[in-house]
Amino acid sequence: MDLSSISSFYNSQITEENKSKTAAGISNLKNADLSNATDDELMDACKQFESYFLEQIFKEMKKTVPESEYSSNATSSMMDYMEDSLLQEYASQATETNSLGLAQMLYEQMKRNYGA
Repeated sequence: MDLSSISSFYNSQITEENKSKTAAGISNLKNADLSNATDDELMDACKQFESYFLEQIFKEMKKTVPESEYSSNATSSMMDYMEDSLLQEYASQATETNSLGLAQMLYEQMKRNYGA
């Protein structure tokens, strides 16, 4: 088994894992009854949304950077995985430091409009 076949198998597994996590998260949100949520649970949900939102922004920004012509298919899929992990961590850290403030705005809006 050569490196490119291992890489493509690994890349397909990561893609399927991400799809199933996203589908499970959406399903959980649709079935969740947030009317009885505590303030901490509500803020945690808002932070998770902000983190996901920032991650998607970072991924779209990454697409605008030209790719190097020296990377091979085998190494590029591994690099993509590591870059995705790094972008997730950047988004998480940005959310925890309240650098964007989207989670706080969502929290205040939900408290005001829904009396949660």
